[in-house]
Parts: sequence; C-alpha cells; structure tokens
Amino acid sequence: ASDVHIEPQEKSTRVRLRIDGVLHNAMQPPKRLHASLVSRIKVMANMDIAERRVPQDGRVSLKIDDKTVDVRVATLPTAYGEKVTMRLLNRSGKLISLEELGFPLPELEKYRRIVQMPYGMVLVTGPTGSGKSTTLYATLSVVNSVGKNIITVEDPIEYRLDGLNQVQVNVRAGLTFANGLRSILRSDPDIIMIGEIRDAETARIAVESALTGHLVFSTIHTNDAAGAITRLGDMGIETFLTASSLTAVVAQRLARILCPHCKQAYEITREQLLTNIPDFPLCEGEEKLTLYRSKGCFRCSNTGYKGRVGVYELLLVNEEIRQLTLDHASGSQIKDAAIGAGMITLRQDGLRKVKEGITSVEEIMRVIV
Repeated sequence: ASDVHIEPQEKSTRVRLRIDGVLHNAMQPPKRLHASLVSRIKVMANMDIAERRVPQDGRVSLKIDDKTVDVRVATLPTAYGEKVTMRLLNRSGKLISLEELGFPLPELEKYRRIVQMPYGMVLVTGPTGSGKSTTLYATLSVVNSVGKNIITVEDPIEYRLDGLNQVQVNVRAGLTFANGLRSILRSDPDIIMIGEIRDAETARIAVESALTGHLVFSTIHTNDAAGAITRLGDMGIETFLTASSLTAVVAQRLARILCPHCKQAYEITREQLLTNIPDFPLCEGEEKLTLYRSKGCFRCSNTGYKGRVGVYELLLVNEEIRQLTLDHASGSQIKDAAIGAGMITLRQDGLRKVKEGITSVEEIMRVIV
C-alpha cells in the first residue's frame, strides 16, 4: 500500500488502503476506538493532540523488520471527527531503473540522449501519484558520476541516493523551493533537481539556471506534455525564456499490470475494436486480436492486477515547437506539431501496452482520458 486512510463515519471507522493507485476497504474498527487511534498517530508524528479543529501535518520514521518506512501524516477535521491520511515511503525499497519504468524502447533511447546534455531543462509532468519522482530518481541514477556535482531540493526526500547532495524543504525555518534553489546556485552545481515547480519564483529561477549552463530536472502538474509549456507561460515566464531553456517534457501515468496468474484472454474482431476505439494500433490485415481482461485470484487479492507500469509521452523541443512557444501557441497546436515530429502520445503508448497484454482496455481508459 502507498497510502492509509482512517476515516470516521457516523457509526464506525473506515480504514482504506491505496494499492496500485486504487483504494480498497481494509477494516472497520468500532467508532469508540477512533479518538484513541488518532491520538496515538498524532503523538508518534509530533502533532498537537489537543488541536482537533484545524488540519495538521506530521512525519514519523518506523523500523519494520529490516525496512525503514517514512510516514507522512495529515489530519483533516470532518463532520464525524478527524480523518487521518498516511503516505508510506519505503526508504529501503530498491530504486527502479529507467529500463524497468515502462518507456517504449525508441523513446527511452531519445530520453537517454537528452539527459546526457550539458545544460537545459527537462520537465516531468502528471497528476499526483503518477510516478514523477520515481522517474526523476531513475534519471539521476543514470547521470550520477564522480565528475558531476548533483544537488536536489525536495519535499520530502523520498529516496536517499549515494553521491547526491539532497536538501529537504523546511517552510517553518524559511527554506522553500525558491530559497533552496538560490542557495544551490552558489554551490557550483552541474545538475539541479527541483522536487516540484509550485510558484512563479521557483519557475523563473529554474529557467534561468538552465540558461546559465546547468542541467535542470523538475516536475509540474499538467495533463499532457504540451500543457507544461503553456503552464510556464501562465506562471509569468516569458516565452523566449521557455523556448531557450526547455529541452524535453515527459508526461506520464501509472497503469495497473494484469495479474499474470489469472488474466483472461478474449478474442475481438478488427471491426468491434475500431468501433469502440478508432485509434487502436492495428497492423495491416490484422482481422482478429487476442486481448486480456482482469479476473482476480488469491495472488492479486482478487483485484485482477498486480503491480504498475508507466505510460509515457516524450515531447522533444525542436525548432518548430520553439517557434510555436514564441508565438504563444495553444497546447493543442504544440501537441499537433510534436505528433507530426513523431511523438507517441500517452493514449497511443497505453493502447500499445494493451495490445502487448500488459494491461487491459478498461485500465487504460481509467487512467487516460
């Protein structure tokens, strides 16, 4: 599980776990235990147990067997009491490599070339929980070497990597992303990783860093790769700065992998498939296709899925896209130009993974509009 939700109801307490991006009921302890349970969690996370009227945030590190788990705790006052949300970060977990993420092979080669460039800005975009941080850490492990000074500013530090200088944001002490970034620039960095571009000030410093000979990696919240370019404009970054600094944008989602032990094969005709999904990637003369759907067994806790894979869209900023950026073009115009230059969209990559039997049509429709 990646998250634990403890939610007070009128007559009981509901505990739900987020497994592979989807919430599942875990247990329903009696309502009388709710206050004690919340108080215990707040004590462990160094939160004020007497304050129940306002939201609070806290953090705790737990040692479970041989694993170290960082837990981010957030409380929220609701009609029936305090709701507690816990984000679980396994510090002992194995770091996933770029090859294991799910990049299509031709896109992976292009991405590897981009991240070896001496300067520029690479943005990873997607909704919360779509694996952006994992992609950035996998990228940093590729570029990490003795000859490079790599500094990151994060909130929180999710993985600790040898050879990196990782800075934790501390808003209470006055260390924000923007302040941390300014300090980093005085520490002779070659590569900078910013956990998230949240405001105009951070965006401006990131862009200027990329223009002054640094390789900058960061994340931003947009629906697709082209949207990241227009979002920087919305934040007040001049188009000429964006066009000069941005080298690539990666958009991503996480789709659940079908359980290999219970997935069900079914045949579908070309006509049926194209009626429902007109853009499904079919080869010439392919009249029948075998796809797979979820079923559920004890190995996957009856969900039909086990694990997740990344679905990717890689936009490389070429001369045409730079000109469109300078001309204040819309996100859809930039996307059309990128597709014309050979970009595989999120939807196309997702449908390819359906065709390969990795996931189901229903799952791709759930995660990609």
